[in-house]
Amino acid sequence: MNRRELMGGATAMAAALAVDPHALAASLRVKPSPVDARTGPGHKLDPGRHRFGVNYTPSRNWWFCWNDWDPDPIKRDLDAIAALGADHLRVLLIWPYFQPNPRYVSTLHLGRLDQLLGLMEERKLDALVTVFTGQLSGWFFLPPFNRAGEGFYTDPAVRAAQELFVRELAKVMNPHDNLIGYDLGNELNTCWSGSTAAGDAWMTKMFSLMESVLPGQLNINGVDQAPWFESNTFSPRALVARQIMPVMHCYPYWSGAVRYGGAMDPPSVGLLAAMAALIRSYAGTQQKPVWAGEFNTCIEQLTEKQQALWLEQAVTAALEEGVSWFSYWDSHDVDRRFDFNSLEYSLGLLTNDGRVKEQGRVYQQLAASYRGKPVTFSKRSLPAPPAKSTTDAAWKWMLDWLGWRSPA
Repeated sequence: MNRRELMGGATAMAAALAVDPHALAASLRVKPSPVDARTGPGHKLDPGRHRFGVNYTPSRNWWFCWNDWDPDPIKRDLDAIAALGADHLRVLLIWPYFQPNPRYVSTLHLGRLDQLLGLMEERKLDALVTVFTGQLSGWFFLPPFNRAGEGFYTDPAVRAAQELFVRELAKVMNPHDNLIGYDLGNELNTCWSGSTAAGDAWMTKMFSLMESVLPGQLNINGVDQAPWFESNTFSPRALVARQIMPVMHCYPYWSGAVRYGGAMDPPSVGLLAAMAALIRSYAGTQQKPVWAGEFNTCIEQLTEKQQALWLEQAVTAALEEGVSWFSYWDSHDVDRRFDFNSLEYSLGLLTNDGRVKEQGRVYQQLAASYRGKPVTFSKRSLPAPPAKSTTDAAWKWMLDWLGWRSPA
């Protein structure tokens, strides 16, 4: 099943609850992530300054390349990404490739990650490294020792394997100076869903481990849109309390924005801004940094020029709302010789053979204009989040926040 189908084409939004974030964190029995020198003003991890990056999709053999390694096309990819003005990449590990047994992590694959981080470092590209990626672009990559659903978060044997993987990754990552940190995985809740009690407790423990083995980094949980819109594995309040900069994945097609207007109407081009408002409503402050960790239209009918126009309008609206960092999905189109949902083939800033697309040129202009500049956080007041944790209630809130009435 495609990961997006798990959402049923739905989405949601929410907004402000005026509470103290530290009191909120205490009520959740999790401590807020500290702001240290690594995330302070002027540092590369400073959430108060804009950054622009991409989700990397290798042009040769997609992420199957972990098993068919050739650094030369990767070097060409990284050169092209750097030329667009990107300053960071989200790197997608495939968990069962790296850890085929609960007591063993592949030294071969760890060495390939080490080489990739080095190649990125040479090009001044920072790295966000995903960990438990069991689902990516609609395909499932489950380890042989998998436990379905909530067992992923509660089974002691799986927890031991997870901790081993995190520790082994840290040994490779620590020597590199171009790290952002860990991403727990790619949209974990689409692969392993469970109660928010189990998900929140697991997230807190895993972040604590990551902070101990790779200190001073900015670690995130790259969930899809569902937990922000309805009860799904991780609670919004834990996500904002436990992360310095919560992450949102924004897609008009998959989120359901297209049910409320066209591709260039406010529900679509305002999705990043509205989702940031939702996240801040749960944080109780407009000053909570937000990272657009994945975004694209995923509207297959759009031309390159239309996609470029959407990109310009969506990012501009998000900048005005004070979104801090942007990581576009994705760097390169996917080779059509592979079997994917047709939407996945044409999402890149570059074609599979390296041509810069119209949206690539717009991205380059946006990055050149805003990268490194201070974030202006919104002073706009926010209503309380939806009283009900449902997609319909959340979308009603979002449309009200946008001031948009759907065409009859």
